[in-house]
Amino acid sequence: MQMRTHRVCHFASRDSGPSAPGLAARWNPAVRGALVALVLAMLGHGSAFAASPGTINTVGVENEYADVIAQIGGKYVQVSAIETDPNTDPHSFEASPRVASQIASASLIVENGVGYDSWADKIIAATPNPDRRVIDVQQLLGLPDSTPNPHLWYDPKTMPMVAKAVADALSALEPAEADYFEANAKAFNASLEPWLAAIGSFKANFGGTPVAATEPVADYLLEAMGCNIATPFSFQAAIMNGTDPSPQDVTTQNNLLSQGQVKVLVYNRQVTDPLTQSLLSLAKQHGIPVVGVYETMPAPGYNYQTWMLAEVASLRKAVADKVSTETLLK
Repeated sequence: MQMRTHRVCHFASRDSGPSAPGLAARWNPAVRGALVALVLAMLGHGSAFAASPGTINTVGVENEYADVIAQIGGKYVQVSAIETDPNTDPHSFEASPRVASQIASASLIVENGVGYDSWADKIIAATPNPDRRVIDVQQLLGLPDSTPNPHLWYDPKTMPMVAKAVADALSALEPAEADYFEANAKAFNASLEPWLAAIGSFKANFGGTPVAATEPVADYLLEAMGCNIATPFSFQAAIMNGTDPSPQDVTTQNNLLSQGQVKVLVYNRQVTDPLTQSLLSLAKQHGIPVVGVYETMPAPGYNYQTWMLAEVASLRKAVADKVSTETLLK
């Protein structure tokens, strides 16, 4: 896992009003201009990322979205995933010329939105293509820019909508295979049923369970499972954004663990800082199991469905059996 020193994004808290969150991209104008020029030059001489004959060149900015594209598109797509490393911080991702060329060459792009991957928007805007389809998951879900939690893929409502949008986009690009894409989207939705059943079972048996979280990575899932997230959101947002939480929030979080007010501590497995490490130690000291959750789909051996099902299983083991799961293994 990566030790956090500073994060470059700042998402709004629930109390922040209308101010929109945004990713403070780490490109100065000179670097951005050089990158755009390089991408355009590469496209002018033929892209290094052209799709194989008979396939559609696609990009999932986060690998969980790339996985869904691959499941829907099957043999008719060539898929690139940009953010793939479960041991790094996706929020502080820096695009390279290679990444820029991948995105510029794609006929279909799926991005998260909510400021999580706004660097991709700069590349898309700099390399216009009237035939390119871009699925912004934030816009697909109808969410405002002020949405405080950008980890949209943990919401059980998200990926069925993404799967349909991907099938529609691929059908527009390759109309002759529309039935194939639609059938794959239906199969994908059906394959989510074990996960949804596990969520329902947890909620029926352990609904109302108080949990603590260092960041809001899995909050959408925890809410769907009926958990009571006792950690103030302002604390989670501060950790997510690499800022200092208030002393009052730190005291509240410490008390949740030291006084045994929660059944599990959920933390971002990919990035920690000294405060997170101290909370993990405090939880273990007081017999509270910890569960590490991921922002990027862990590999190898997982697809989106099995990843989400594994996260639910880890949470259930923590609550029912007091067993910690810090790393998902396959």
